[in-house]
Amino acid sequence: MAQILTVLGVLNLFLAGAMVVPGVVSLLHGEDWSVFLKAVLLTAAAGLAFFLPAARRRGREISRREAFLIVSLGWLDASFFGSLPFLIAPCFPSAVDALFETVSGFTTTGASILEAIEDLPKGLLFWRSMTQWLGGMGIILFSIAILPFLGVGGMQLFKAEVPGPFVEKLQPRIASTAKILWQTYLLVSALEAALLTFGGMSLYDAVCHTFTTMATGGFSTKSQSIGHFGTYHRLVILFFMLVAGSNFALHWRLLKGQVGGYWRDREFRFYMAMALSSTFLIALDLLWNLRGPLGRRLEEAAFQAVSIMTTTGYATANFARWPPFSQMLLFFLMFVGGCAGSTGGSIKCIRILILVRYVRQELRKLLHPKAVLTMKFGDQALAPGVVQGVLGMVILYLGIFVLASLALGALGLDLTTSLSAVAASLGNVGPGLAKVGPAENYAFLPPLAKTILVFCMLAGRLEIYTMIVLIFPDFWRK
Repeated sequence: MAQILTVLGVLNLFLAGAMVVPGVVSLLHGEDWSVFLKAVLLTAAAGLAFFLPAARRRGREISRREAFLIVSLGWLDASFFGSLPFLIAPCFPSAVDALFETVSGFTTTGASILEAIEDLPKGLLFWRSMTQWLGGMGIILFSIAILPFLGVGGMQLFKAEVPGPFVEKLQPRIASTAKILWQTYLLVSALEAALLTFGGMSLYDAVCHTFTTMATGGFSTKSQSIGHFGTYHRLVILFFMLVAGSNFALHWRLLKGQVGGYWRDREFRFYMAMALSSTFLIALDLLWNLRGPLGRRLEEAAFQAVSIMTTTGYATANFARWPPFSQMLLFFLMFVGGCAGSTGGSIKCIRILILVRYVRQELRKLLHPKAVLTMKFGDQALAPGVVQGVLGMVILYLGIFVLASLALGALGLDLTTSLSAVAASLGNVGPGLAKVGPAENYAFLPPLAKTILVFCMLAGRLEIYTMIVLIFPDFWRK
């Protein structure tokens, strides 16, 4: 218990420090900055209450059970205290709405209940965007970098937090790996903000959209999302959505001079092939059914295909009114996601590749029943546990999708709205189709439906297993 409280205390203190930044933004814009002052004091007080009593008993490695509990409680804790500015302001009709928006932020989902986004104070909009940037690389991952200084080991926590079937250590020490990923994240974020500002976007909007692009989150400071801005800004954001959906280990290797790492990575090649082929098919469908200039249709197709596949969720067009084929393709892309080690959500490209290889091997076994076959990913042989883990995760993912969709249907939502709302929440995409399309929002949903989607957002962000294991009876047995 001491280990759990120590990490939660660190998370709250870090969160309180992060809230100071939007407080300064509020002060600079002449807004009521006391909203953030109150939130900072409450969050810091909770952090100290967690940390100080437990700090005297720290020192051992975190167990697997503690790691799962810390990660799940950590995201719930961050979502609760992160919603304080919205509750104190107040700017949401209910606590459920404030929690929905905050969970959507930290999980980088981007589903919103706001109708007139520009009406919110700039400080609160900045915090709304910042929650996605913090959640993108993971508040827990940040904490891993400082756990050694607290006498708390972080390997199990790292395994529970980092997405994907493989745990890639860029350095022998987990804390060093966490620092490298955060440094890369910061550097690429700074580059995007500079390019957006160079193109004429205000510094405020540039930083907010950098936060939500690098996190593949999709919150915008404008009701029209990225459709509010010009072609230059859309192209810059398109490029950085592709970057954010890629494995950040590849970006770090590029900084180290390993330029060919992208092409040698099978998952990255599959990721780019999916993005390009989806763009091509959607552009053809739009040209065939809606006509219009070729350049415009290509830009719309590329932006929306990449935005949905990387689970960013930005919009430059109301794709809920596109032809059925394009809508269906975007719906299926919600289940693809980015690469492992990216800030994207959903199933992830690497798992889809492993599933394809698994099916191919099973077919080969039918033809050669006596053959001894080994599954490989590149030059690496896949252990049976990895394949089983991927199969289990995908089965659980689809099971939650079906059950949550049925639940929304039982609450009176139509088929398309139910399916796309759950797919967009579970995959951390944000906008769906029909009544939750890019020109709509989630405000009309009843509180129970929002609660179900909050669970889906958290389960999707934590790769299903981390949350589901908590309801398994064996987890609580000694």
